[in-house]
Formats: sequence, structure tokens, C-alpha cells
Amino acid sequence: MEAAIRALAEEFGSRSEAVRYALLRTYKERLIEQAKADAARVAADPDDQAEMLAIQRFMGVAE
Repeated sequence: MEAAIRALAEEFGSRSEAVRYALLRTYKERLIEQAKADAARVAADPDDQAEMLAIQRFMGVAE
């Protein structure tokens, strides 16, 4: 772990910036994973699909 922090600190200028970068990157990756899981769940649910289509039609972006 120290080697990783040192390497990131060299790239980002300080240990604080290295830790900040690592935290934000990890958080972003978790959000993306959650979004993928949510998309898969919605894609597998016919009721959710129908609701999304109804909303798209209401907004005029689907026929």
C-alpha cells in the first residue's frame, strides 16, 4: 500500500492529493458498477421497460 501511495504522490504532488485521487476514483468505479447493475435489473424487468417506454413517449423521444 505504501508503494502505491508513494507512486500516486509522485504523480499528484502530495500524499493528500494521492489519497484524494484514490478515494474519488474508487467512488466513481463503485457508482459505475451500481449503474451497470441497475441497468441490468431494469433490462430484465418487463414492467420497468414498459414504464421507461411510457415516459419516453410522454417526453416525445420515442414512438
